[in-house]
Amino acid sequence: MKLTIDTSANQLTVTEEGASPRQVPVYSTEGFEILSDLWVKVGWNQKYSYTFSWMGRPVIQLPEDMIRLQEVIWSVQPDVLIETGVAHGGSLIYYASIFQAMNKGRVVGVDIEIRPHNRKAIEAHPMSHRITMIEGSSTDPRVVADARSHIKPGETTLIILDSNHTYQHVLDELRAYADMVTVGSYIVATDGLMGQVYDAPRGMPGWITDNPTRAARDFVAENSSFELVLPAPAWPFNESELKRTPTHWPGAWVKRVK
Repeated sequence: MKLTIDTSANQLTVTEEGASPRQVPVYSTEGFEILSDLWVKVGWNQKYSYTFSWMGRPVIQLPEDMIRLQEVIWSVQPDVLIETGVAHGGSLIYYASIFQAMNKGRVVGVDIEIRPHNRKAIEAHPMSHRITMIEGSSTDPRVVADARSHIKPGETTLIILDSNHTYQHVLDELRAYADMVTVGSYIVATDGLMGQVYDAPRGMPGWITDNPTRAARDFVAENSSFELVLPAPAWPFNESELKRTPTHWPGAWVKRVK
């Protein structure tokens, strides 16, 4: 796609392969979506999401995704949130701080390697009393069973997949953790943006098919208990005409419906 931005004329000229150029007003819902997609792609390449922390720990997430997830956590009211992928621990601290404000909830973090300095920092954090960490491959049956053991009968569970983002690994995670998800809650396959940044300087051509979005789509196709949804229509507050948020997680929200 070729995009020409003319702010003086309040106009975007969009030329897609095989199509004639078309004009889109800059100040419009479609204009916002086009510019947001470009902003997210450039921001990903420039490591914008690597510039944030939460309560002192690095959190490698797009803030827009963090806020939307907060809305879902408040709506679902989970007792347990399991996240695969720990890194510096900022996400675990973020979820734990939301639970602290809600006066409920526990966080379980799973990672194939929890580096000692990160573990030490997480364990020393004021939110550590709400966090349990499990070291091992997120798809190892023993690790999956360990994660499951932290869910008590009748508890509501939300799961975030943020470890290895290859198609096969995410599909394996979806299959391994899906039955832990409560009806009405979600298993979130993050970072499907890979399928959109494959041609960016930091991208890889294979990502166009080797990505979490495709894994989530194929998982839902094989499992009728789940649907792909977009939380946007259910935003708890929206005085705009917008229906789509800037995100690193396109096609991520796998909701258990039965």
